[in-house]
Amino acid sequence: YTEVARRDPDEEGAGVSGSVSSEDFPTSFTRGQKRRQNALCPRSYVLRRRFTLAGVITLFLLAATIATLELGRRRGHLASSFGVDDCEGGCKNGPLTVTTWNMAAINNNPFEYWITYDDDPRYEEIMVDVEKFLEEPGERDIAVKDVFKPKEFEKLKAKMAEVGWPDITDYWKNELKNRKIISEFMKDPLLGSKRLISMPDRVTNTINVVDSDEPVCRPTVINMYSEDLSNLDTWFDKWTSFMFKNSVRIPISETEFEETVPYKMLQPISKAKYPDITEDEAARSLPIQTLCGAIFDAILVHMMNTVVDPPVWQSLKKTMVENLNKQKVPHTVEILKRSYSSSDIIALQEVSSSFVITAQNHFADHYHVVPPSEIDASRDQNSILMLSKARFPNGATSEITDLVYNSFPEGVKVPVATGDILAITATDASGNDYVIASFHGDTNGLATIPVVDAILQTMASNELLANHKLIFGMDANTYQHGEPGKKQDVLEFASHFVSKGLSSCWGDRPNPENYTTFNARTYLQPQLNKACKSSEKREKGDVNPKDFILFANEQFEVVHTLK
Repeated sequence: YTEVARRDPDEEGAGVSGSVSSEDFPTSFTRGQKRRQNALCPRSYVLRRRFTLAGVITLFLLAATIATLELGRRRGHLASSFGVDDCEGGCKNGPLTVTTWNMAAINNNPFEYWITYDDDPRYEEIMVDVEKFLEEPGERDIAVKDVFKPKEFEKLKAKMAEVGWPDITDYWKNELKNRKIISEFMKDPLLGSKRLISMPDRVTNTINVVDSDEPVCRPTVINMYSEDLSNLDTWFDKWTSFMFKNSVRIPISETEFEETVPYKMLQPISKAKYPDITEDEAARSLPIQTLCGAIFDAILVHMMNTVVDPPVWQSLKKTMVENLNKQKVPHTVEILKRSYSSSDIIALQEVSSSFVITAQNHFADHYHVVPPSEIDASRDQNSILMLSKARFPNGATSEITDLVYNSFPEGVKVPVATGDILAITATDASGNDYVIASFHGDTNGLATIPVVDAILQTMASNELLANHKLIFGMDANTYQHGEPGKKQDVLEFASHFVSKGLSSCWGDRPNPENYTTFNARTYLQPQLNKACKSSEKREKGDVNPKDFILFANEQFEVVHTLK
């Protein structure tokens, strides 16, 4: 939570420094003449002691109350804010208060991250058993064809032929059916880098629909799917109906929706973007990723029913879904209202289209909720902005996201997707013009510097934007220890934005150990290369300084920051 004030060019250092004279010290710390007995001070020793005790207790209660309120305000999440804290819906004047938060709204897998679950020790036991199954499978490392049987493949092949996809019998026979389910399928790094498992899972895992408060979920272990998964035959029938039969209505804008079937939502996998995939696999990527996704889900169901009785894990999952997932939107709304309702600007990342509608309803009195004009309905990861109606009475005056995209260097591939960037203009109640942006970087942070440069280039090349003030909230996905060309180092990022005349809520040289994310993935998610053993959550988890608010150093100075 950060506070910044606009710089006054005529008053150097205003608001950040001061001096203390002898007159500022309490008289009890200075030498001087003896003071007269205060007429209000009782002469009785007993009375003085009682007054002193009452005063101490009063001060203690006051301090405890202030501390409790402050802890409640700060509790729980990264946020970086600038400004005063006592104006609901932001303030018309005074320092600018800004919050940024990656909500990770697409995460509907209750098992994806290690959590503390003291109320039910079975959680830890099950997750450790799953870890052992995958790390030390032994005789349980059976062939794919013994879990996803040939009869299931034939049924799936028929479904894929009906929708016009090419035959992949050769791929099933030569590449998949004889692999070991753990060592050669689940843990094959090439299947991971080709995105043949994670891509179909990302698109179809959880689908937000316009006609229900609850999403539609693919029949699998790793989402909120609530029906019985106690045997593979039952699972497969439900899985094929979901993928090829049941239609869903998905939002494509604030007012429009599209009726589709989940298989139509799958996207071809490009060799240009994922170079490990072969030309043949890329040409037939739709049926191949569908088959790999089916095998993956089958192995998960088989594994869970092997390590623990189905009623046990399914009951645990139901409780976790209710607490972690189904209540996520109401909890998020409550967090924003409780802790950040004083913010003038709130930049949110990885926001679902359904949350946009919820936020517009819940915050209508105090905020303009601004989604991108082109919402990403497939991945459902969108960057949005919330502008205080007190500070920005007219809301967004224009969206300039397309101008930012067009400012990328010609011929340079920047790893950004629809919905990752939102850039707008706005004018505050005092007539100051702003460019305000929200951005979610790619996993390795390689898009972050190009996007910052594109924002600055957009402002510099458009005379209508040249005098606007920049406020940029982002999940930069930077790392304490970067790798050149592979992972964006946080200090390299800082050096770059400083060279462009920008500063951040963490200063010009952020502390690499000032972490804004701390999580560790389990083995129940599609990217096993990111899984952390139960004993290595801290060492192998994602513990990095990722979240920033950027601004021009000549326009603002930080008053305070907290998270």
